[in-house]
Amino acid sequence: MSLTVAVQMDPLEKIGIAGDSTFALMLKAQERGHRQFHYLAEDLSYEDGRVRARARPVSVQRIEGNHFSAGEPAILDLASDVDVILMRQDPPFDIGYITATYLLERIADKTVVANDPRSVRDAPEKLFVLDFAEYMPPTMISRNLAEIREFHAKHGEIVVKPLHGKAGEGVFRIGGDGTNLTALTELFGSIWKEPFIAQAFLPSVTEGDKRIVLVDGEVAGAINRRPKSGEFRSNLAAGGTAERTELTDREREICAAIGPELKRRGLLFVGIDVIGGMMTEINVTSPTGIVAIDQFNGSDTPGLIWDAIEAKVAAR
Repeated sequence: MSLTVAVQMDPLEKIGIAGDSTFALMLKAQERGHRQFHYLAEDLSYEDGRVRARARPVSVQRIEGNHFSAGEPAILDLASDVDVILMRQDPPFDIGYITATYLLERIADKTVVANDPRSVRDAPEKLFVLDFAEYMPPTMISRNLAEIREFHAKHGEIVVKPLHGKAGEGVFRIGGDGTNLTALTELFGSIWKEPFIAQAFLPSVTEGDKRIVLVDGEVAGAINRRPKSGEFRSNLAAGGTAERTELTDREREICAAIGPELKRRGLLFVGIDVIGGMMTEINVTSPTGIVAIDQFNGSDTPGLIWDAIEAKVAAR
């Protein structure tokens, strides 16, 4: 089955090919004979019932500094010219991101969009996880200083982070003495209109933060991410290191609980974060980690993802 694939992502020139999950998906698509186009979310347009994108045909190769070549831009009708859209641009999950989901939703009955744009919009990582609160650490969402102080007093050490942040950016640990809690609350309130998240600090983060990838609701693999010395954030983008891992019974229980809902929502490629048996996020916008998982396990997660996408196309 040869497909035409449009990849909505950030500029290809800026990606780090060694660990980029979207690049791995593009390599696998090319290996399977799929024709690929690349465009930015800002290249989307709508007119007379048609959703279009100004996109470049691309080919990719794993050569640092020479990892892609692109042809002249063309206007694609995303409902009739394309079989699959990979919605893979990185957050922030802002009004531009949300607008892209509204546009792609209009053609999702004709073209397979992974992940499903309506479900992406309805399942921001730090809010969707609230549907499975029994697997979460104690959590508060607020911008009220008095409430945050009360939450801190109850739990001692807490972590404060923006509601729609990414890659560990803007994540702060507040110690038992509450130093800087007031200033940080004021800062968050001045930068973001939405409330932010406070969670009980999980000391087991020193042993790692697991990224577990699920494909069409089934576990595909996992890595453990350890924070670097002097840091509590374990995100690879924040300097964390990846290591091989196996799932615990608790983690398998979490995946079994959320898997059917992910499948029902059309969230085909998802990464969840688990610290000490507690799930902190469900990443649906542009999850990562598959390159490291495959390096440790000898697996082919991009192949699993394309198997699932191709099955959805064949079922249309």
